[in-house]
Amino acid sequence: MIVQNLVRSILIAVGVCGSLGIALGHGQAQASESGQTIAHSADYFPDTVGTRWQYRGQISEGPLQTIENKYFSNVSSVTGTRTLKGGLVVTVFHDTNPGNHGASDSFYRRDAAGVVYYGSEPGTPLERQLVPYQIIRFPMKASQSFQQFNRTDIDFGSDIDGDGTNEHVDVEGVSTVFGHESITVPAGTYPDAVRVEARMTLKIHLSSVDRTAVGTDVMTAWFAKGVGLVKYSERQELASLKDDRGNITAITEELEEVTVNPGQALQGRSEPTPQGLFADDTRDHELLQVLVPTGLRPYAR
Repeated sequence: MIVQNLVRSILIAVGVCGSLGIALGHGQAQASESGQTIAHSADYFPDTVGTRWQYRGQISEGPLQTIENKYFSNVSSVTGTRTLKGGLVVTVFHDTNPGNHGASDSFYRRDAAGVVYYGSEPGTPLERQLVPYQIIRFPMKASQSFQQFNRTDIDFGSDIDGDGTNEHVDVEGVSTVFGHESITVPAGTYPDAVRVEARMTLKIHLSSVDRTAVGTDVMTAWFAKGVGLVKYSERQELASLKDDRGNITAITEELEEVTVNPGQALQGRSEPTPQGLFADDTRDHELLQVLVPTGLRPYAR
């Protein structure tokens, strides 16, 4: 049971990001030259109030070779803004059932440097030690990777081995833009979607024994210009421990319907907007580089 408990704790501790932050999966990207800039990158992440996405999802989980399939639905919508400590304004995404884990609110900020994730409600102890972190950098470039976070020996927020002490964990996240790719979902075919992959590695140090449980979470997301997230696919794996066979969890959500409010983006309403804020100007990127705590990369679902 230790593996099953461990995977369950990983799911709870890491949480499921909202629509902008989710990213997972596999597939062959179209031939995009390494370093090629994806024009108008911000247009792939609409965030106006009233924008709504409806997804159908599937989750498969269980020990290796014993997989249980479940089906669920999730509706994601932009509901407004929230002001954090220090006066920072973030956009609120409400999801009714992301990854089949129940309702949650997630907080993001989009500016000239990219999209930054500021956490969720209900959040987790582990997540609160990682945020804020960047999930997308502007301008997006094919074959470009960056480290989202790299933290060592932090509180996992859960007692996996039942000895009354929370485990500690080393966790690293790396995000990669693969370029344009055609993707078909129930809502239609998007021939020029951008595929992004986020890979997270966890090394969980069990406090009762001299053993480390290694888990990986690979998320791939496809974003369409003017639409946002059209599909994500995630695969979480935990290596076997003792007599356990290991565990795999696979989650997929595909877009069924979308309503994009054409109004002005939230950050544009809430504060002065420098000229060219969403114009993929490298000078804007330098001026508005996201400031994050030491240890959070230089995510993205």
